[in-house]
Amino acid sequence: MDIQSCVEVCNEWDIVSARQLGRNMAKELGFGNVDQARITTAISELARNIYLYAGSGKICLEPVEQMGRKGLRIIAVDNGPGIRDIRKVMEDGYTTSGGLGAGLPGVKRLMDEFTIDSTINSGTEILATKWLR
Repeated sequence: MDIQSCVEVCNEWDIVSARQLGRNMAKELGFGNVDQARITTAISELARNIYLYAGSGKICLEPVEQMGRKGLRIIAVDNGPGIRDIRKVMEDGYTTSGGLGAGLPGVKRLMDEFTIDSTINSGTEILATKWLR
């Protein structure tokens, strides 16, 4: 299971599909129930952001191995409008959709590694990795 699996995100059902794929992969890799829940919550947030702000994009999941550790990497990619102020969206409580504002800061807390790269009028790519303990 060392290949990347992707789900195109164009509607709310795709968010459910991405979550399910993530839970299944996390379980196969040996993550416990709590980390499976963290991973699926992170996927849900990232997929929801794609759907709400970019309209479409994809969530890709890939098992990773680094220095003897195994993990799962989530790659969220879209060709949306981009994020104008990354520092602002990474503040707790910041929301533009009227949601809880747990969004990206929540994803960062749930995962072990988190990077975000966004270009205005070009899109956003977020990498988030959870390592097996």
